[in-house]
Amino acid sequence: MPGLDDSKKLPPAKRELLASLAVEKAEAFGAGLAWQDEIDAVNILNADFRAMSRAVLALAAKLEEKGEEKKQGNLLLPELFIDGNQTIPPAQWQAAAAGIPATHLAFAQYFPQSPYRFPNFIPPLPRQYALVDGDALAPVISAASVLAKTLRDGIMLRLDTFYPGYGFARHKGYGTKEHLAAIAEKGPCPLHRMTFRGVRKDWPEIPAQPGNLFRFKPNRA
Repeated sequence: MPGLDDSKKLPPAKRELLASLAVEKAEAFGAGLAWQDEIDAVNILNADFRAMSRAVLALAAKLEEKGEEKKQGNLLLPELFIDGNQTIPPAQWQAAAAGIPATHLAFAQYFPQSPYRFPNFIPPLPRQYALVDGDALAPVISAASVLAKTLRDGIMLRLDTFYPGYGFARHKGYGTKEHLAAIAEKGPCPLHRMTFRGVRKDWPEIPAQPGNLFRFKPNRA
């Protein structure tokens, strides 16, 4: 697709166009979400792995609809190319495949239909490859990042109508000065991650550890 690049380097109008082209050209695609309660419960690294797993499971559901499955009922999933230096751990794949905990169904408050889709048969975790700066190097990852960024921005636009005054429609939830100032003035809303530094002033400092919220900064939308 001409002009395809790292989603963060593209203006919104270009991303929207490329997202439409990606949906049109892709054999299938899927998206996965993790909401604030789950992130607070398992930390952002594990929640990120679960969101990635749900995206793959949503992809599997679409492939299943197209009838691309083995005779024994298991889907033949393609290899995964992942932006970053880590792949999905089997434990987090299993946690995602088990379904969405009732306490984490935040989307039900804001969206008329569930964005989560699961195949009838849960496939095994396919072979994975981690690629640092993959969204700038591999077209398939670039296309996925454009779809993810476009979806996430659309979600934040909708959530801005539920919680006005925080600027979600402008900064899309990132920790800008405007966003932090709104939290300081209004206090956190139900969408904020209460374990995130800068949200709760009374939250104790947590020593940085591998996989800790304050060490891992995923570069995914």
